[in-house]
This record gives sequence, structure tokens and C-alpha cells, in this order.
Amino acid sequence: MSIASDTITEKSGYKLHVVRTGKYKTNTLVLKMKAPLTKEEVTYRALLPYVLQSNTSKYPTTPELRSYLDDLYGAGFYVDVAKKGEYQIISFTIDIVNEKFLSDSTPLLEKAFGLLSEVIFHPKTNGEAFDSKTVSNEIRSLKQRIQSISDDKMRYSATRLVEEMCKNEPYALEASGNIQDLETITPESLFAYYKKILTEDEIDLYVIGDIDEAEVEALADKYVSLEERVPVSLPRKTGKVVEMEKEKEIIENSDVKQGKLNIGYRTHVAYGDPDYYALQLFNGIFGGFSHSKLFINVREKASLAYYAASRLESHKGLLMVMAGIENANYKQALEIIHAQMKEMKQGNFSEEELAQTKAVVKNQLLETIDVSRGLVEILYHNVVSGQNIPLDEWFAKTERTTKEEIIAVGQKIQLDTIYFLTEAEVQG
Repeated sequence: MSIASDTITEKSGYKLHVVRTGKYKTNTLVLKMKAPLTKEEVTYRALLPYVLQSNTSKYPTTPELRSYLDDLYGAGFYVDVAKKGEYQIISFTIDIVNEKFLSDSTPLLEKAFGLLSEVIFHPKTNGEAFDSKTVSNEIRSLKQRIQSISDDKMRYSATRLVEEMCKNEPYALEASGNIQDLETITPESLFAYYKKILTEDEIDLYVIGDIDEAEVEALADKYVSLEERVPVSLPRKTGKVVEMEKEKEIIENSDVKQGKLNIGYRTHVAYGDPDYYALQLFNGIFGGFSHSKLFINVREKASLAYYAASRLESHKGLLMVMAGIENANYKQALEIIHAQMKEMKQGNFSEEELAQTKAVVKNQLLETIDVSRGLVEILYHNVVSGQNIPLDEWFAKTERTTKEEIIAVGQKIQLDTIYFLTEAEVQG
């Protein structure tokens, strides 16, 4: 099987990734800016892309900018802030129709490059400051997004697990930032931060579609101008498993009708490690999919959970379990989850379960890359991890992974933190 791969060219201040494929009817540009998560900067980074997407020097109001997108045959423009491992990533994405499918000859790819350049390099400013009204509007919107986390109890409990589990580690920081710091940001301080990251961040520009590589490179040279830099690269911390103290147990009371049980494990394995593929399959059999042990034993057989699943944080090396349970079922649900982890570590799963999980992992990857933005996210794992793993290799190594390798990776997994959000006092 030949899966799409990116051709990477070193440019001044950034890397250009070109994926030539006839799979999509649109062309997609994604610019990613990466820097380490820090308490001092996390809220600045969370706010900045939303200020930049609101307006520009050429399109000074949001309606004018959105009207221009409509003129480009309804082009899509999105920003996003996320964390991968202990990095905070800002993304700018433009989806635009491939001009090959149009009857006129509008140079849409060049217009997409021009718009990306306008948004990032020509913001609406007032001297050495962003437009104050834009900043105050976006501060208000971000404040609402941060406050909404506590309203969504499933998300709130997942966030609280990470805060407790990774206390005193950068990963404990929420990518959306925090309200206290938000209230100290000014149009001047945000503009100073904007200038800083343009010269310091690790920047990658992805261009995906049925495109000509030489044309893309010429457009990149014309519209993207950055200074050389040596981006900060964090050391990889996976590998050695050390003896841990007793796991933490945090029980928090709140106005919830359904208890939220979240459990965090340290896997000591990250994307790019030789046993990452075994870890992915371990998680799939344990709780990643609808045929998993958690789903069948906690939700189906014992009828203890409204939902029960697990997921990996591939760059931090964490495995997290999420379950929605009746408040009174806490101890019993915990016992069954612990039992399923023990079963996995002892290799009590069948070759049939392994084959099914390999097939689902493969299908999940294929579904992700069915969308150009999904393909970028998969390819970007290599940038975050400092690795170079082609998609073909990911598929092949997953397929070759043995039961013994999955059992071996399971021995590295250590329980770290149990967090339970509940309505009432827990009964023993």
C-alpha cells in the first residue's frame, strides 16, 4: 500500500511540506507554529491566533475578511490551539477549491497563499499594538471558552486528572490558557509576543492537494518570509521505568448526577519509540475501541458505566481511562478496570482480539487521512517527535507487532493517578 507522504524542503525560518495527491477536490494550506508549553506564555498563545483570524490590515473587519473567503468559492479558514506532549501548537488552516475543477482561471492556490500571508504577517495594528477592540472581543470569547470547560463535566474531569497527575510538569497546563493571565494581556503585550514567536517558533507549512511542487515552492518563496532561527527542542523523556510511589487518589465533590472516573497511567513510551506500535495495540484491546475489555466488561457485562474507554497521549506517554458511572459504583468500577489492566499485562487476550484491533487501528488511520487536515495531523507527529516515520512504515510495523511485544510493553505501564468527580461522599 502506498500512503501519501510529504516532500520536505528547508526554507528560511521554516520547513515546507508538500503532499501531492489527487485524493481531495480541495487544496489545503496548514501553517503550524510550535513552542514549549510554559506558564508565562500559554495564555498568550491561546489568544493570539483568534486575534489574527479576526481581521487584517487589508480586511479590517471580520465581515470583510469572511466576505473575501466567500468570494474565493467559499474557502474555509480556521485556527486552532492544542498541546502535543509538552509543546503548544498554533495552527492556521485554509481549505480552497482546486482551480482545476473550475471553468474560469482564478488562481485560487495563489490567493490562498496571499490570504495566509495577509493574516500572519499583516495584522490590523495601531502602531506597536494590535487593534484594542479586536483584542478585547477575543479576550471575552476566550474567557467564555475557558469557563465552559467547567460546565462540561466530562471534559472538566479529564482536565483535572491531567492537572493532578502532571502537577509541576508543563503538560498540566491547559492549552486554552487561564483567566487570571488573560486579564493581564494588553494589545501592546500581545503584539510584542506576536513579534517574538515569528522569530523563535518552529514553523511548518503544509500544502496538500493535486498541485505542482515547483509552483508551490515559488508561491511559498513569494508569500512566506521568515528569519532563520534555531527552535527550542525538548529532550525525549521516555524509556527508563522507575519505581513510583503509591498512586494518587483524588475525590472531588460537585453537582453531578453521573460520576466521572478518570485514571492516568504512565506508559514510558512515546511516538517514535520502537514499542509505540505495541502500545497502540495494547490500548486498543484494553479500552480504545468498542470490542475492548473496558467496553465489554465495565459497560456491557457489569452495566456499571454509561461509557468506558481509554486513550493515549502519544507524545507525553500517558494512557488515560474515562468512565461515566453511578456515584455508588466507584469502588466496583475501579476493581473491574484494575482487573482488565492486569489481564492485559498477563497476556489474557486472544489472537482474534489482536487481529481485530490491528484492523481497527488501520481503518482509523485511513479514515483520519481521508480528510486533508487529518493527514496533516498524522504527518505532524514526526515534527513533534523529531522522528521520520513514513505512514507505510507505521502500517507495516503495526501489522507485524506480536502478542509478546504487547505483553512486554504492558510491563512498563504504571498506575499514577485516580480522579473521581462525584455528587456525594463515596461509600466504602
